[in-house]
Amino acid sequence: MSNIQILPEILSNKIAAGEVVERPASVVKELVENALDAGATRIRIDIENGGRRSIRVTDNGCGMGSDDALLAIERYATSKVRKDADLFSIKTLGFRGEALPSIASVSRFTLVTRDAHADAGIRVFMEGGRIKKVSECGAPHGTTMLVENLFYNTPARRKFMKTVNTEQGHIADTLAGTALGWPSVHFRLTHNGKMVKNWSAAADPADRVADVLGRQLRHQLQIVKYDGAHVDVSGWICSPEVFRSTSRGIFLFVNGRQVKDRVVQHALISGYDGRLMKGRFPVAVLNLTVPFDDVDVNVHPTKHEVRFSQQRAVHDAVQKTVREVLHHADRSKWGKPDQWGTPGPSVSTGTNGVGEPTAAYQAASATVSEAGKPMRAPATVRPAAPPVESPSATRGEPAGNHLAGNRGGAEKMPSDRPVPDAQATLWKTRQFADLVLIGQFHGTYLLCESTEGLIIIDQHAAHERIAFESLKRAAGREQPPSQKKLLPETIELGFKEAEVLMLMMPELRRFGLDIEPFGGNTFLVAAVPVVLDHRPMQPLVQEIVEKTIEIGIGNGMERVMDECLMLMACHTTIRANHPLTREQMTALLKQLDTCENPSHCPHGRPTWIRWPVKDLERAFHRIV
Repeated sequence: MSNIQILPEILSNKIAAGEVVERPASVVKELVENALDAGATRIRIDIENGGRRSIRVTDNGCGMGSDDALLAIERYATSKVRKDADLFSIKTLGFRGEALPSIASVSRFTLVTRDAHADAGIRVFMEGGRIKKVSECGAPHGTTMLVENLFYNTPARRKFMKTVNTEQGHIADTLAGTALGWPSVHFRLTHNGKMVKNWSAAADPADRVADVLGRQLRHQLQIVKYDGAHVDVSGWICSPEVFRSTSRGIFLFVNGRQVKDRVVQHALISGYDGRLMKGRFPVAVLNLTVPFDDVDVNVHPTKHEVRFSQQRAVHDAVQKTVREVLHHADRSKWGKPDQWGTPGPSVSTGTNGVGEPTAAYQAASATVSEAGKPMRAPATVRPAAPPVESPSATRGEPAGNHLAGNRGGAEKMPSDRPVPDAQATLWKTRQFADLVLIGQFHGTYLLCESTEGLIIIDQHAAHERIAFESLKRAAGREQPPSQKKLLPETIELGFKEAEVLMLMMPELRRFGLDIEPFGGNTFLVAAVPVVLDHRPMQPLVQEIVEKTIEIGIGNGMERVMDECLMLMACHTTIRANHPLTREQMTALLKQLDTCENPSHCPHGRPTWIRWPVKDLERAFHRIV
């Protein structure tokens, strides 16, 4: 007797069900996708007891005739694949021909359907994968599928189902993802007869995003649009101030199919580099349109994963597009009023209280005493003083030199500012330097004024951004600015650290950090970037090497060097509780205007926040 036997059809269907049907949410996904493929514009999902008792999906799609209805519940039966070539150019959501027979094999399954040309519908009832009854019935145009007592004949699977609330939550999440990808379709979800979700068809897809993710995000969405040779990218991303602690706020679609693709997700998060802190994830809805023959959707039974033939092109397109959208949003300008003291037109920033203010600021006067001394209100109001340039900034020296010292010294008195002409209403390249500087608070924050409210700048985060970009720009020069050490500094490292540093030395020289071997595990620091002059090198180099070992050179030298630049920038910047003169604060604001990403430090922390005037007035009960 042979030990190898062909499995009975019922048993093979149950095995297939284990791949396709993981929980009630899997049933909802498969049935809703079939409804969308049928051209439905209204889909209703009614569940009971978290989907354990019943799942009913009703649509107004094309429906089926009696012959098609009986064939649809057979394994490997599908209307979407005709020949071999179709497998490599899938244009629909469902196609495997396993969903209905797999679901029917582990439930009591009822199919009611009618196409547009039939006088009556057909009703098919199955139990455990076997057809029990077929009959004609009255039915509206479309299809209704009822799944009852899921896993009733596979108690091991039923035992691993979670609580009613948990399963209901998975169903709601599944439907939410589908609704984001199909904004023109009306979705309605009820649980035990009570309405849970009701998403009407949206004329503006952004309204569907707001309906699903929350109305508070409606005015914080940044439009993403890119048309390329291998991929088109569209959708919305939120500003870095709106984030999640997990990737649950990321919704990715490829040709209308929701996927969980590591390549696209990595590209999206990489586009936020320098704007999100580690451990935070963006909120985004991205739709990728790829030629059908350039993407393989048959990677996993649940069709959650895909494979691109032009993987690098897709990754680069998403990363570049997201980065450019965020860069454009970050470079919004401060407005300038028609007359000093008269607010100009304001524009909604569309951010979560930390976005780019875009209204003109109101001129005000303030007498700001030397850092560390009390501030005094002026006796009269007069136009604000123009920015005061520090001597080192005028000479073009890096930020690290003039911000670290010169705490004392007399300050220049404010002078009258001329009334700007008609061109003053145009956008300018400056934004931070145009703020009215009030002074320093707690030795850590710069307080500035605009018509929209109070702008508070973190001096350490801002200076860190300035130093980081200064070092990065230096890498593009043939001879980066560096300072030769009169007496080279000696550094001792461990054996492994010494090996890593040997590999990194050519790259570090690009930034002006010249390190030479001195025998064994000893090295000499011959020159340092100007911004790092007079700083001890042993702690910095030690941190750089340890960070490189943690990341791994194999992950790309560009990423490694960015992390190294962050460490260098952090070591050279002014710290909290460090009093600054007005001259130094003004220079800091001016140098922020030269940055590509002035709103975030290299680690992703915001460099500034805004307190709107209305919020302050509400706090003082000036407005209701």
